[in-house]
Amino acid sequence: MTTPDKPSGHDDEPQDPLSELFGKLMGGQGGIDPTEIAKAAGLPSDPAVLRQMFEQVQSMMAAPAGEGPVNWQLAHDHARRTAAAAKDPSVSGTQNRDVDEALRLAELWLDKATDFPSTGLIGRGWSRAEWIEATMGTWRRLTEPVANSIATALSTALSEQMPEEMKGLLGGASSMLTNMGGAIFGMQLGAAIGALSGEVVSSSDIGVPLVDLEMALLPANVAKFGEGLGLPEGDVRLYLAVREAAHARLFMHVPWLRGHLLGTIEDYARGIHIDVSRIEEMARDIDPSNPESMQEALQGGVFMPQRTPQQDAALVKLETALALVEGWVDELTAAATEGVLPSALALREAVRRRRATGGPAEHAFASLVGLELRPRRLRDAAVLWHTLAEERGITGRDAIWKHPDLLPTAEDLDDPKGFSGRRSLAEAKDSEVDEALEKLFAGGFDMPADAGQKDPGRNDPDQKDSGHSGGGAQPSDDDEGRSPGKGA
Repeated sequence: MTTPDKPSGHDDEPQDPLSELFGKLMGGQGGIDPTEIAKAAGLPSDPAVLRQMFEQVQSMMAAPAGEGPVNWQLAHDHARRTAAAAKDPSVSGTQNRDVDEALRLAELWLDKATDFPSTGLIGRGWSRAEWIEATMGTWRRLTEPVANSIATALSTALSEQMPEEMKGLLGGASSMLTNMGGAIFGMQLGAAIGALSGEVVSSSDIGVPLVDLEMALLPANVAKFGEGLGLPEGDVRLYLAVREAAHARLFMHVPWLRGHLLGTIEDYARGIHIDVSRIEEMARDIDPSNPESMQEALQGGVFMPQRTPQQDAALVKLETALALVEGWVDELTAAATEGVLPSALALREAVRRRRATGGPAEHAFASLVGLELRPRRLRDAAVLWHTLAEERGITGRDAIWKHPDLLPTAEDLDDPKGFSGRRSLAEAKDSEVDEALEKLFAGGFDMPADAGQKDPGRNDPDQKDSGHSGGGAQPSDDDEGRSPGKGA
């Protein structure tokens, strides 16, 4: 039964006991001594520390509950706040024009490096906030399986580790505690995504297609990437534009690839099981006098699971797929910029080093959800694609993307130059099978002499004597009990 709203002034039965409790604790109202209550609950008695703690918890509790264990709205809002805290300037008209022109030129350069045609997409300049808005839905899809497990385990651990005195203080607000795990994880995930928005230089920078059919650069981050390289800003923007346009061509003209990558990540995430005992240990070790201790514990990889053999296999498959995408883009960008961009070699090496090591935000994301998005074998994959272009030409190289079953494996990355020979042998065997099937269907094989003869006494009404059938036919069921060789 729904309780009607109480008129103003009736505060003997508060609708939000948690908020009233925080207010009394922080303000010392209603005869409550915050230091005594904090001492009984095992919390620090410093009023300033108490206020800071309660403000953090109250902000989490005030956030509307989501549809599942994880508060995704809070994750979104915290990502935006994190990006804004690092000074996220809006993209100016000049920057937007520079990005569009760079991507148009990149498309022209790529025409000589691949048979995949131009995308025809309009290039865009994004702020960090715009990158968050465009990619948040995919982040939720990728992290939801493991995030739900973490939030449920975390809320259980918090409930078990909370002092009894605090549980009593919460009173009727105890139902809100079930949302705390989802709120905490949502804030941490939002912080990781918000920090990542300060590192990525384009919509496809991490190799995973976070957006569908978009080409965009983040001018502020492009400038940040170019700092210390000693290269013209225009060269840096052009090289990164070629990489972005190459990603866009690949995902547009290989329509199964985006679903393949995202599905592989989802399969990996669904197999993650959270060690609840580690979370309980974390809850015990958190220092109540340090409001940042929860954040430090989460970023310290407390949720990093022990992988099963199935998880290891899924991870190898994912790493191979990411390496193949990044290796193809790396090789195409090198071919497209050769002879037209003098700084291409230096920029290629800078991008490779950056992709191999990852940034702070990427490491934070990996520790939070147990998934690294860096292609460990980018160089091996680039060698493979380069070798295929030399052996089969551009058309033969890009034909590998026709079907996921044609993609090279992790073993092929171990010996990139031997891939073509192994694949040719397999293709020859497949060709022999196809030719044999075609010949069979066309009636090209000679039938055995007795293959077309009819079963005596069964299928031919004019056949009178089974002994005349020839070929030593066996007696039928009707001949049971008769002597072999006798007529009917």
